[in-house]
Amino acid sequence: MKKKLLVLLIIFLIPIRALALEYPKLNSKVVEVYDVTDNKVLYEVDSNKKSSIASLTKIATTITAIENIKNLDEEVVISREILNTVSWDASVAGLKAGDKVTYRDLLYASILPSGADATNSIAILSSGSIDNYVKKMNELVTKIGLKNTHFVNVTGFDDDNHYSTADDCRKLLEYALKNKLFREVYSANEYTLSNGLTVKSTIYKYNKKGVDTSKIIGSKTGYTGNVGYCFSSLSNLNGHEFITIVLNADKSGENLLDTISLLDFVNDNYKSEILITKGEVISKIPVKLSKINYYKIKTGSDVEKFLPSDYDKTSFKAKYIGLKKLSYRNKKGDKIGKIKYYFGDELFFEEDVILDIDINFSIMKFIIMYWYLIVILVLITLFFVIKLLFRKKHIKRKKKN
Repeated sequence: MKKKLLVLLIIFLIPIRALALEYPKLNSKVVEVYDVTDNKVLYEVDSNKKSSIASLTKIATTITAIENIKNLDEEVVISREILNTVSWDASVAGLKAGDKVTYRDLLYASILPSGADATNSIAILSSGSIDNYVKKMNELVTKIGLKNTHFVNVTGFDDDNHYSTADDCRKLLEYALKNKLFREVYSANEYTLSNGLTVKSTIYKYNKKGVDTSKIIGSKTGYTGNVGYCFSSLSNLNGHEFITIVLNADKSGENLLDTISLLDFVNDNYKSEILITKGEVISKIPVKLSKINYYKIKTGSDVEKFLPSDYDKTSFKAKYIGLKKLSYRNKKGDKIGKIKYYFGDELFFEEDVILDIDINFSIMKFIIMYWYLIVILVLITLFFVIKLLFRKKHIKRKKKN
């Protein structure tokens, strides 16, 4: 009995180290979770691996249209010839020959139901051919600086020369979302076209099945035989905006469920942590010939960083860089330096240090510091006074004689 108690006591006394956070197991083989607010990849798996990206291609098709078509409210007519360019197995919005719609309508029909009939219509009606339009898409690729992306069609069908990566997809979506209209289209759940056709986001069917998609602001799905099921999404979690890309899930719905698992994990395990509060003393610098000996360098605000719950507090550092000493010559309101805040090797915030007091000259400190000079000055003065008196006395004697 005593041995058992001793063993239990030893177990309880041994410090238990918290395990690092582990992201959930996923079905998708390629993943990237990106914090747009902090411009930081939180998690990735093979995110720079080239592959097909299926209908995530339509993100490029749509933002290219927005940037190149002058009048998006121009009415166009869908022809039988255009519809004949759409593959039999492509997802469509439901456009019919003779439909009169606007380019704006076609943007929604391209993103929400992933309509190949809409993307082909945009390309042919605005540029004369799909090939001409694809050139513009690849010009956009160059403009954004995507190094591992090339398009040969506007829908995302598999082709050896049609490829991207999860990381490039994220960069493309991040770029597109800066456009107000694209963000509206990407975030819409449904939209009614000019011809009366109502299109709904591909995520709609999952809502009907009871899947909680409330954390997803906007999304785009995709599927081809080469890359499997794909999903891109925009979310806002704990005050931060996120883009999530998943590629290469084996079964329908796994792409969405993987995305939800990732968003739930981030939502549960990441938040803004206050690393240091306003007014905390970072450093002290000496003040010469003043009534105060030191000036305290203090934080000007609460310093926060979006971090996982298991973050290492010792990784945070605050470093003052600026004047090494002050004197009465420094005035209130002067910028005297900066405080730089690091987490690990990352400089994530910095602020100016402004002198917030008047530094008054101290005669007593001056006397104490420079007493030897004062003594020398007094001695020199006495020397000249004595010399002057001696000279006057000498002159008087001469006059008497």
